[in-house]
Amino acid sequence: MALRDKLASRTQPFLEPGEQVTQIFSAQTGPNPWLIPAIGPIIVMFFSKMRVIAVTDRAVLVLNSSKLTPKPTALVQRLPRQTRLGPIEGKIWGKITVGGERIWVHKRFHKDVQAADAALG
Repeated sequence: MALRDKLASRTQPFLEPGEQVTQIFSAQTGPNPWLIPAIGPIIVMFFSKMRVIAVTDRAVLVLNSSKLTPKPTALVQRLPRQTRLGPIEGKIWGKITVGGERIWVHKRFHKDVQAADAALG
């Protein structure tokens, strides 16, 4: 099972009945992930929070996630579907703002952010 499929299935308990996930990706808050070699992974893990962003046909869900695995543990925010996620600032670890929170997205998920914004027209 692909990572996006696993994330989507783990997100099901936080969805409303009949709601469908269109894009989904993991991300993190806190200091820039490029700082890991400079200040150490333990310190970055202490100050960062893992997130799963699920874009559905009705809303954008920001979910808290386990630090070890991308498994959603709690709903942080439910935003209107009209919420834009981009533009992405950066190449490997791109910065976006979702619900007033700065979030770092790895480049393997940049296409998901762009697809979510493109669906808005």
